[in-house]
Amino acid sequence: MPSFDIVSKTDLNEVDNALNNVRREIETRYDFKGSNCTIDRAEGVLTIHADDDLKLRQMHELLQGHLTRRNVDAGVLDYKEPEKAAGQSVRQQVIVREGLDKELAKKLVKEIKGSKIKVQVSIQGDELRVTGKKRDDLQEVIAFCKGLTKIDMPLQYVNFRD
Repeated sequence: MPSFDIVSKTDLNEVDNALNNVRREIETRYDFKGSNCTIDRAEGVLTIHADDDLKLRQMHELLQGHLTRRNVDAGVLDYKEPEKAAGQSVRQQVIVREGLDKELAKKLVKEIKGSKIKVQVSIQGDELRVTGKKRDDLQEVIAFCKGLTKIDMPLQYVNFRD
C-alpha cells in the first residue's frame, strides 16, 4: 500500500549559518554600533540579548530574513516573553521547534479524517504515517494539508512509497 510521512524537521546547520550571518550584520550595521546585542544558540534554544525593545524587534526581523534566505521556514521559531535584564536591556528565549507535538498530531489526524479522504493516519512518535490504497488519495491529502491555514508549523512530506 502506498504511504508517506508528515514530519516537521529543521536543519540546525542552516539555523547556525543564519545566526552567523545575523551576528555579522549586527557587527557592521550603523544602528547597532556601540550596542551590546548578541544572539546565541544552545541545543534548540536561541537566546537574544538586546539593549531595548526596538533593537529586539530589529533582531527578530534580521533573524527571520536570514532564516528565509537559508530556506528555513521562520515558522519554526517560538518566541517566549521578553524578560528585563540589567538596566534597559532585554533578554528573550526563542525555541526552534522540531517534530510534531501530540496536540498538533491529533489535530492533523482529526482534520484529515474529517476530510473524508479514504486514507489511514497513524501517529508514530513525532511524525504521522498516512497510508491509502491509491496514490491519488495520498496526493490529495498532501494538497489538503498544504491548504490548512490553522497549522502554524512548517510541514514536510517525506518517504513517499508505492
